[in-house]
Amino acid sequence: MKVIFRIYQWLIAAPIMLVATIITAFITIVGCLFNREYWGYYPAKWWSRLWCAIHFVRIKVYGREKIDRSTSYVFVANHQGAYDIFSIYGYLGHPFKWMMRKGLTNIPLVGTACRAAGHILVDTKSTGGIRHTLEDAERKLSDGMSLVIFPEGRRTDTGEMGPFKQGAFKLALEFNLPVVPITINGSYRVMPRSTVNVTPGTISLTFHSPIEPESDGHNLDKVMKEARAAIESALEPNSH
Repeated sequence: MKVIFRIYQWLIAAPIMLVATIITAFITIVGCLFNREYWGYYPAKWWSRLWCAIHFVRIKVYGREKIDRSTSYVFVANHQGAYDIFSIYGYLGHPFKWMMRKGLTNIPLVGTACRAAGHILVDTKSTGGIRHTLEDAERKLSDGMSLVIFPEGRRTDTGEMGPFKQGAFKLALEFNLPVVPITINGSYRVMPRSTVNVTPGTISLTFHSPIEPESDGHNLDKVMKEARAAIESALEPNSH
């Protein structure tokens, strides 16, 4: 059965998704010339859902009712595998921008689409680059537009959650935005960092209650600990 699925993945699903990716990128680039808020989000949302469906990956969502679509948030999630991106893009249910490394925009066509969609590009090579990132984020995070960050910075190698970096939480502090922790389960089994092969399965997204800023803003250490504890509270023991 596994051999049959590998043949299907590479000879049928892969060509379909290559064409779908090219079409989605073109639609995003052209559409964003007219309405970045809409075309910078919805084409990629449905592309991500197709990516999951065509590889027989089911997504379950819990706790999304805790989120107000008219409020801007900083969403933080653990990073188990490549399908974290597809599951969040397809099923978050809230307009958002990714915070991504500037180098990712070098991917042909996809990088151009990311720029057109207005995702926030991180340039840490200079103080000026970091300042530009903050200014760019401030312009975009309003009227319900939110930000999604993986505070571990990279996919786990072992399935265990790694240490959090401060960047996501500093942005929440800078802009006085609520932080929403999201627990991802199952993504490591579907496609860990060590392979490009997909294993059909189920991924769950569990939304936790927003961590609201205190009267004097966020306490960085406190909000990091609360967010990590919330994510850990819903991690399945055998999620990896």
